[in-house]
Amino acid sequence: MSRRLLGVAIMTTLAVGLTGCGSGASSGSDNTLEIWIRQAPDSDSAKTAKKLADAFTKASGVQTKVVALFDDFETKLNQQAAQKDLPDIVINDTAQLGNMVSQGWLEPVDKAALKGGDQLAETAWKAATGSDGKFYAAPFSAQSFALIVRKDWREKVGMEPPETWDDLTKLAVAFTEKDPDGNGQKDTAGFTAPAGTKRGYASWYASSLIYANGGDFIKSTGAGKYAATVNDPKTVEAVQYLQDQFCKTKTVNPGAVSNDTTVTHEVFEKGQGGIYLVGPYVLARFVNSVGTDKIEVLPVPKGPAGGPGTLGEGENVYLMAGSANKDAQKKFAEFAISPEGQKIGMNKDANGAIVRLPVNTTVDMSAERQDPRWKVFQESYAHAVYAPPVPNWAPIRQTSADTINAVWADCTADVKTAMDELNTKLTQELQSQKAS
Repeated sequence: MSRRLLGVAIMTTLAVGLTGCGSGASSGSDNTLEIWIRQAPDSDSAKTAKKLADAFTKASGVQTKVVALFDDFETKLNQQAAQKDLPDIVINDTAQLGNMVSQGWLEPVDKAALKGGDQLAETAWKAATGSDGKFYAAPFSAQSFALIVRKDWREKVGMEPPETWDDLTKLAVAFTEKDPDGNGQKDTAGFTAPAGTKRGYASWYASSLIYANGGDFIKSTGAGKYAATVNDPKTVEAVQYLQDQFCKTKTVNPGAVSNDTTVTHEVFEKGQGGIYLVGPYVLARFVNSVGTDKIEVLPVPKGPAGGPGTLGEGENVYLMAGSANKDAQKKFAEFAISPEGQKIGMNKDANGAIVRLPVNTTVDMSAERQDPRWKVFQESYAHAVYAPPVPNWAPIRQTSADTINAVWADCTADVKTAMDELNTKLTQELQSQKAS
């Protein structure tokens, strides 16, 4: 048995033991509902999560404890699972659903019995669906991707918003070559990119341009089965386009191939780059740190071979297995998806939103947020592409990131050859998951 499969088997065995065993929050006399969220401690987002939990307590009488963690979030969940001490609720990425289902950590969700479930967007419910067709979470937040651009730089170099990939390249070159910040030094880049391999960021970043060109990583072949398509010409063209930015036009910020989003946010804020393909969760932050009159949000241009499309993702409320507070778990999920819960999570135009785009269709986003730049993300969501419900998307994203990062870091690498090799690896991964 391979190390990876052995690890899955061990963790599955541990997870099975969770059923009927109380979580750390509920195993004793304390019936406090423990809620984990993947956010930095003491961050504005963590504070919003606490507001949500406090409002739930006021409405239900159920006491809560919010635990905000960012670094090594999944590793710490693994440790809690090994101790049969999972939290009651986890608010985490939609792309983590398959992994948590395979570990046996999640309670299925009865969509019909979930109060307010019929008000949620069907697209969001797809991101809560396992490979077996069952629902394993309550949708909580959605997001698509767009370009946050230094508007003042674009106007300084005398260019219009990009409508094609060629336009986008020209804008990036101008930001790199024409001293858009006016300091007399050649110290700016066109693109700021989280192009490292940590948590699969290189793949995450590339995916919106892949989808904008009509490409994909894998495709459904029906009946819950999939085939790798990452060497499709449309996908190869998108990865090649980005390699050209790193290697030919040299329009990407230095060090990008080692950066995650935490560093990349700061690169943009420091004025070291002017085009950031990212989700809406940093908009309010950049409004405050860069200046509202200096930034604009533009749609990702359609690629030459396809589009439109961007990555679609968000967060789900996961009801963890082994909790002695099952009724409280369900009540919290219902509160989180309610109009009140969604509005608290949106946090209006302020920094710290944990609901980026509301999944409850009765919530009018324009009534909650006055900044019209949010509408670009909302319009892009109509064409968003979620990770498919394979048993475990995490190794597919990570393997893809390793390959894509390598061709950006090595300008002698042949993109088509690398993507052919990646296609073989993804085929093997799908086979190992019995999803091929």
